[in-house]
Amino acid sequence: MSEKGLRELKKQRTFDAVSETAIRMFLKDGFDRVSVNDIAAAAEISKPTLFRYFPSKEDLVLHRFADHAGEPARVVTARADGQSAVDALHLRFVDGLAARDPVTGLNDVPEVLAFHDLVFSTPSLATRVHDYQFRDEEGLAEALVPLAPDRLTARLAAAQILAVQRVLARDNWRRLTTGESAASHHPAAVAAADSAFEQLRTGLRLSREG
Repeated sequence: MSEKGLRELKKQRTFDAVSETAIRMFLKDGFDRVSVNDIAAAAEISKPTLFRYFPSKEDLVLHRFADHAGEPARVVTARADGQSAVDALHLRFVDGLAARDPVTGLNDVPEVLAFHDLVFSTPSLATRVHDYQFRDEEGLAEALVPLAPDRLTARLAAAQILAVQRVLARDNWRRLTTGESAASHHPAAVAAADSAFEQLRTGLRLSREG
């Protein structure tokens, strides 16, 4: 490996180690009760060094969301010939359920559940997640523009699609927190996803009766 490659490997290892240390401390004591100084000391680096890797305290946690940043737009852009955008996103979500992708809410690994609770019970982290979601919505809307009659339609479609995914994921996560296993809930999660995406294809139908 070249000298540059070794430097990059060392930087990545430091990045991962600092983040893992921070998340472990946040899960134990709470996000707001752990300071950046505490994390730097535990990771045996200086505070300025920590900030070279992570611009903010929130980034110590939320860099994990970067793996999925822009994913909806990428799925639409890379879809197979003849496949609709909704079908491509539907398939991606169902595949995520099978893979126990945390973004689908169907992952009952205790550390994953604890991480999810940490993020959504901490206002500053939840706000940043909302920002990620908004950027994903904007990116998906841009990917849908060539498929829509106008930009407003593309924006509305993107908002509806991602809202469906968020609701499905939150429902899956809620069921796991009540003690249901990911394996036992998987068939129902797939059925719910199939139904939700079918509503996207055909339009919402509500009855005034009952």
